[in-house]
Amino acid sequence: QVQLVESGGGLVQAGGSLRLSCAASGRTFSSGTMGWFRQAPGKEREFVSRISWSGSGSSTYYADSVKSRFTISRDNAKNTVYLQMNSLKPEDTAVYYCAAKKVGSTSYEYWGQGTQVTVSS
Repeated sequence: QVQLVESGGGLVQAGGSLRLSCAASGRTFSSGTMGWFRQAPGKEREFVSRISWSGSGSSTYYADSVKSRFTISRDNAKNTVYLQMNSLKPEDTAVYYCAAKKVGSTSYEYWGQGTQVTVSS
């Protein structure tokens, strides 16, 4: 079992920056994917970004809405994934969730509790 805990959310002005962290504990895997999702009130959960890793390296992917503004990274030593969010917009306001899956999984198996990000005008 993998436990994920998000942190770093808060209130920030439009144009500001925020860095979210997702700390993983429990079982770890040598390869897999961790991603960030977000959900605003009244809206469906949407994909934000993901990072996949294996013995050969890692790769990242971003939703078009956040590409060039957000950066996902992973600290292997701390078993933590980060989401650096720059140039934040009010429409980025949502609860941000961290998720993880193994390479053999078709969907994300593990989810954090979420952290609130509020971007004011």
